[in-house]
Amino acid sequence: MLIIDMMSEWRFPSSEPLLRHAARIAPAIEALRARCDAVGVPVVYVNDNHGRWRSDLRKVVQDACAQEGPGGDIARSLAPRERDYFVLKPKHSGFYATPLELLLRHLHVGQLILTGVSTEHCVSMTATDACMRDFKVWCPADGVASHTPALRDRTLTQLQESLCICTDPSPSLRLPELV
Repeated sequence: MLIIDMMSEWRFPSSEPLLRHAARIAPAIEALRARCDAVGVPVVYVNDNHGRWRSDLRKVVQDACAQEGPGGDIARSLAPRERDYFVLKPKHSGFYATPLELLLRHLHVGQLILTGVSTEHCVSMTATDACMRDFKVWCPADGVASHTPALRDRTLTQLQESLCICTDPSPSLRLPELV
């Protein structure tokens, strides 16, 4: 399971609508993460470093958790645990210029569940790169967010039609098949 860009300070242009929708999907991501834990599916946080080249995962998580309001609530509820993995990414795709593929191969992962923000940018680009690397990809509609629900839905439709990615809601995913 990949959790994309949910550890954020939400300090970028037009972040408010995305944050509002991210807060709505956080409970579904948390529930799916618990289901993954129960059957041994590894959880990997793939997070933007926002151009801060001296950043590290602890600082990203600390800053996200320290904020007030919905952004801090999301970070505190979804904060990585000791057993989770964390990859910082410099651009939209979780695979671009990161060790993500090496980590997934080391974990013997062949299938991915993508969750997080934003559907039309980081999620879709990570999904595309995952498919190019022959990973099977799920992108549950209740686990991803965009600036608007319509934009999320258009992007999910494109992922379904162009890459045959399943976008069924997370409760319908049969996790034992992923192990």
